Amino acid sequence: MKTPTMVWLAVAVATMMVFMHDIPGTTAATCNYMELVSCADAISSSNPPSGACCSKIKEQRPCFCQYLQDPKLRQYVSLATAQRIASQCGVTLPQC
Repeated sequence: MKTPTMVWLAVAVATMMVFMHDIPGTTAATCNYMELVSCADAISSSNPPSGACCSKIKEQRPCFCQYLQDPKLRQYVSLATAQRIASQCGVTLPQC
């Protein structure tokens, strides 16, 4: 059984994996994976991401390479889950 903290981390990591890439010409968002908590349901189930989740994924996109490089976060979200959520939010996975 997953604890709420693990679910939040999983959501954050999955979302981050999808959007991990610095975008030239943009100001980086405040990188805080906990802002992706609205994605917890989509990470821990096959449910589609909420509008709030997709908004946060787009907002946190400049932080995702940083998130993916953090082994503490990577353990909670699979690349496949991150790709699914990003795709459902209309966001292309960047290459780091």
